[in-house]
Amino acid sequence: MTGRVVWTVPVGASPSSVHELADALRRATDGSGPAVRPVAAAGPTASVPDTPVPDGVAVVVATSGSSGDAKHVLLTAEALRASASATERRLGGPGRWLLALPAEHVAGVQVVLRALLAGAAPVVQDLTGGFRPDGFASAATELPVRARRYTSLVPTQIARILDTGPGAPLDSLVSFDAVLVGGAALDPGLRRRAEDAGVSVVTTYGMSETCGGCVYDGVALDGVTVDIESPDPTGAGRIVLGGAVVAAGYIDPVDDNGAFDGGRFRTGDLGRLDGGRLTVLGRVDDMINTGGEKVAPAAVERALLGVPGVRAACVTGLDDAEWGQIVAALVVADGGADDDTLRSAVRSASGRAAVPRVLRRVERIPERGIGKPDRAAVARLLSGDGSDTLRTR
Repeated sequence: MTGRVVWTVPVGASPSSVHELADALRRATDGSGPAVRPVAAAGPTASVPDTPVPDGVAVVVATSGSSGDAKHVLLTAEALRASASATERRLGGPGRWLLALPAEHVAGVQVVLRALLAGAAPVVQDLTGGFRPDGFASAATELPVRARRYTSLVPTQIARILDTGPGAPLDSLVSFDAVLVGGAALDPGLRRRAEDAGVSVVTTYGMSETCGGCVYDGVALDGVTVDIESPDPTGAGRIVLGGAVVAAGYIDPVDDNGAFDGGRFRTGDLGRLDGGRLTVLGRVDDMINTGGEKVAPAAVERALLGVPGVRAACVTGLDDAEWGQIVAALVVADGGADDDTLRSAVRSASGRAAVPRVLRRVERIPERGIGKPDRAAVARLLSGDGSDTLRTR
């Protein structure tokens, strides 16, 4: 087997750095340049095994590592083009893109490639000082007035823009024909706020191994298959994704562990199909077994987020000598959402076993990657001395 060279491209937060990456990605996908591995210029650069990648691979991208060590995913030019083309068709045709995400992650890479497919490099928000709503509004003014407008954001960015209230940032967000939201679950309350303000929200589900989002608002993109492996009596089981968007594998075969099978990717997520629409229930490994009953953290999070005043929530299981595991939750909430209300909402939605035995309020949920909760850090916070926790069901 012949192989391609991998060129590691440090990517900064400035527009000029992203445009250099865009040129490298263009050449990688048309075959005129080496495969590209984007990395954060300011962060540590994890080593990639000194082995060639298969012909056809255009991009090597690291997973977020939110549920373990990061893996390096092999994305072919064919898969990347299939993903970008399917997105373009679903959104209603070609348009201009604004990049407001770190370009070293798959979501950022895809914004760049979608823009190139549509015939123009993306407009890039300068993220040198972090994401700022006013910076988003300023960048949006560089987009042509009559062109269709697209962007991709994480829920935290949506919330920050909405929190600024009426003004240029919100007006800019409303001007987009589609705002793809991924990286973490978008809670229903935040989606309602955004849609009530006139934002054209499209939730996305996918991962680095599927060239990013491949299921939009619960419906698979053209050419993408969604199956539920070994569903239980409720229809819930492991989500398996297939189609041209699936990666060629990992750069280190030991990372595979059966994840890639016959052109399909066995995700680490639980889901349910209802009339062809996918509902993601949470990570397989995150399921909590408390007193012999299984609790899905995502279901508890949805119940908490449905309480007025709750702005964010993250649920995990903690080891417990009596129950095996107990349900524990970090909550970002305004003062009006008292503990009894939070417990009652969970009990009504998911049953007594799902009510958090440990409940802690924080100013923000720890994150890693682009808007993903850092569940290891959440577990550490929830395993504290319990002085400000509720431990009764």
